[in-house]
Amino acid sequence: MPHKLTNILARVPSDIEIAQAATPIPIDKLAAEIGILPEELELYGKSKAKVNLSLRDRLKNSPNGKYVVVTAITPTPLGEGKTTTTVGLSQALGAHLGKKVFTCVRQPSQGPTFGIKGGAAGGGYSQIIPMEEFNLHLTGDIHAITAANNLLAAAIDTRWMHESQQTDEALFERLCPPAKDGSRRFSPVMLRRLRKLGINKTDPNELTSEERSRFARLDIDPDSITWRRVTDTNDRMLRKITIGQGPEEKGATRVTGYDISVASEIMAILALTTSLADMRERLGRMVIGTSKAGEAITADDIGAGGALTVLMKDAIYPNLMQTLEGTPAFVHAGPFANIAHGNSSIVADQLALKLVGPDGFVVTESGFGADIGMEKFFNIKCRYSGLVPNAVVLVATIRALKMHGGGPKVTAGQPLSPAYTEENLELLEKGCANMVKMIQNARLYGIPVVVGVNRFTHDTPAEIELVKKKAIEAGAADAVMSNHWAEGGAGAVNLGKAVIAACEKPSNFKFLYPLELSIKQKIETIVKEMYGGAGVEYLPEAEKKIALYNRLGFDKLPICMAKTHLSLSHDASLKGAPTGFIVPVRDIRASVGAGFLFPLVGTMSTMPGLSTRPGYYEIDLDLKTGRVIGLS
Repeated sequence: MPHKLTNILARVPSDIEIAQAATPIPIDKLAAEIGILPEELELYGKSKAKVNLSLRDRLKNSPNGKYVVVTAITPTPLGEGKTTTTVGLSQALGAHLGKKVFTCVRQPSQGPTFGIKGGAAGGGYSQIIPMEEFNLHLTGDIHAITAANNLLAAAIDTRWMHESQQTDEALFERLCPPAKDGSRRFSPVMLRRLRKLGINKTDPNELTSEERSRFARLDIDPDSITWRRVTDTNDRMLRKITIGQGPEEKGATRVTGYDISVASEIMAILALTTSLADMRERLGRMVIGTSKAGEAITADDIGAGGALTVLMKDAIYPNLMQTLEGTPAFVHAGPFANIAHGNSSIVADQLALKLVGPDGFVVTESGFGADIGMEKFFNIKCRYSGLVPNAVVLVATIRALKMHGGGPKVTAGQPLSPAYTEENLELLEKGCANMVKMIQNARLYGIPVVVGVNRFTHDTPAEIELVKKKAIEAGAADAVMSNHWAEGGAGAVNLGKAVIAACEKPSNFKFLYPLELSIKQKIETIVKEMYGGAGVEYLPEAEKKIALYNRLGFDKLPICMAKTHLSLSHDASLKGAPTGFIVPVRDIRASVGAGFLFPLVGTMSTMPGLSTRPGYYEIDLDLKTGRVIGLS
């Protein structure tokens, strides 16, 4: 089924022109070719489908393929082509080197697609197609997350309002109203709350007055509510809002805000869950705040866990698509790496590893650089999946390395300085310090590292050779120039060969830290080992949260640092491989359902904003053909 591209043009057209010129293999035909049965496939048109997790059960005794994670150096604001490399490598392995291969990547958020970044299907002749469907709605997973997140938000504030206006007995009467014969019943989610309270009764009429009060009143502390509403649009005006100002809410107002949908804990859960039953448990134990007595209140306490699962029941199935060269791809889940854990789903990787078999390869991608996305891949995703990677691909560009060497500021939408378009070995050599640090980061986990130099038009042979030399000196198993953007899989054949060789090398995978360490010890290990920092400063709100999470028993969870992706440090202006800095942790939030704590470093925003001229200015519909135009 994989096929080499035959219509490559020397002057590379726009991404959307390339994608629309391709003819996708019918997705049911592709699925059959790679071993997916018709009953395991749910079609969404001709070019995409969802794959049922029953496939994993059918292939449970089959050996896994090789597992490769693609990461990068610290990028410029323009991005360094990590997804493009992921796709190009997969096309090289499948269409040119005869290997069974699967690509596993995240689904992009509508926010960046219509903002500055654009889509995330890859680029040039290394893309996942159809790129319009990849970038716009896909099968509705992000919409399901938005709906579930906001249902819980509405349930929280409604419960808080009703409790402020009713006695304990009145609350109980409304939660468990009597039937005509006087009988009452608990819903399944209510039984979960009773078990949590240690009440082993199933008939509401048998509860004592004290038990009725404990069951019915959550006593939410409104100042403790951490659950925010979400939208999949970069809407800066919603970062801070006041709710409850309608006349019927009777003064139940409070200040809250919106996050981008992909920052929702429900998105993190989708990426980290391993089954429908596991997802139900994770959704139910999400902590939304505390009671006035300081006890954690969960989505199941609110009564919404089951309803959230119903809204998410189809989203758990990975989305099957394909690359330009006909190799299969799973597009599933899309948490940001700077404010979440930045990796596609565990279930997609599990299915793909079974489908390719022991001689095949699954190429997945972690967001941004090896200091955040890769670190979270190893310490969070691999903990919950139990999967061990065979190799790391570290994407580097000469443009970004020159920036780290002291080159002029790189700004999206602005022309590049001549420093980036003309040979400058001195600037480049200084900037290689960032790549060296990222290689060291990857090697800390005991996994072989291959550096892929993603070639841009202005890169010179001398510059490419310098980067390769520095990478090998730093301990990379290999360093290879890759020209997949301009040539598709053919341009990544040498990278593919290097990855195959690296997967055969011995490895000794280990986590960066044991979960038994304290919250502060885990944070400080990441800061010192991954970022090169000297220490951590905890602001009062962070200290308060650490004490709370220690008391509530959340201290054994892994850490998901929310920090800028534009520097190894917390300060986006610090380039290269800075040292000696102190990282300020201003707050820590608990994603108990997803299974991690996330410290907020510096001034990280969980809701991006739009610029003066966002990407949506270019996007339109060709009314004659019905095709999307202007998407990048």
